[in-house]
Amino acid sequence: MHNRRTKLLFKQLRNANLNYNLIENSDQIAVGISGGKDSMVMLYLLQLLKKYTPLDFSLYPIFLDLGWGVDTILMRDFCHSQGTALHIERTNIGEVVFDYRQEKNPCALCSHLRRGALNRTAKMLGCNKLALGHHADDVVDTLFISMLFEGHYNVFKPNTYLDRIGLTVIRPMIYIIERDIQLLSQSLNIPVIDKSCPADGNTKRDEVNHLLNEIELKFPGARQKLVKSIENVNPESFWQKTKH
Repeated sequence: MHNRRTKLLFKQLRNANLNYNLIENSDQIAVGISGGKDSMVMLYLLQLLKKYTPLDFSLYPIFLDLGWGVDTILMRDFCHSQGTALHIERTNIGEVVFDYRQEKNPCALCSHLRRGALNRTAKMLGCNKLALGHHADDVVDTLFISMLFEGHYNVFKPNTYLDRIGLTVIRPMIYIIERDIQLLSQSLNIPVIDKSCPADGNTKRDEVNHLLNEIELKFPGARQKLVKSIENVNPESFWQKTKH
């Protein structure tokens, strides 16, 4: 690891793993691959974790084909370069969300269907864990969305056991900010596939992300401090309404 940024991101992923015991020996880990920078960099960093730590685990990249004609050759070649083979799971999720249902707010339904398809595919491949490429920006965006639009405090966990299907979802990149992921993918020439979603750029998440970008400009390091604040909650600071 000669690249300074590679060392930084590797350390952040390793720390998340140490703090939350995300990956253990003998784990069979499905890796959700979209072709975007987040999932591609995650696969790269997970391979470094295999190489530079005593952990012994296996990786199985999965790409969900939503029916939008995405060319997967760059993804397949990159996975091969990382010593893995890309599993492509064909679905009709895009058709269901945008043609049959014609959802005005399609993201929730699409996300629900994609999660279900990823979980089923991971189990079919014999995996006990599924790694998703959510990073520090996603953590903070989710928190702000829940507070601003839903009126409650809610954020996803670093690892979640799904007892119905017997699968643990892990998020190894929770300490890594999106800008560093982008810079690393560029410096290492990691291929990135353009997003093909018709709703891309027009969601509440995009609006909140723009707001947090402005906060970050004014207060550099704000996102990572917000992630730390999620880890360091004072239980006595929460309000408890009296039940009648």
